[in-house]
Amino acid sequence: MAGPIKPEEVADLKIKTIPEEVFTVFNEQIAKNFSGNGATVYQEKVIEVLTSERFNLGRRQIFDNHWLDVEEAYRATGWKVRYDKPGYNESYEAYFEFTRKK
Repeated sequence: MAGPIKPEEVADLKIKTIPEEVFTVFNEQIAKNFSGNGATVYQEKVIEVLTSERFNLGRRQIFDNHWLDVEEAYRATGWKVRYDKPGYNESYEAYFEFTRKK
């Protein structure tokens, strides 16, 4: 019997539920936008690449399966990750901010 998951085990289990293609796109976007200390990755750009002919994933499939919830997985590898999306009456693109942990 497996028993309940421990908080420190969540990142490892989450990594197993997210397709490798998602991490590939995030990694490419981090590298492309890296400025020496961090990178800003726009959610819509990640979705655009994942739904393109290259990977052919469905937008609804991506959201229904929470495949963009990568924060804990990247934190476990040494990144500080912040996700921001517009609130009510705000209009900017949702993004992930990746910075080196100090």
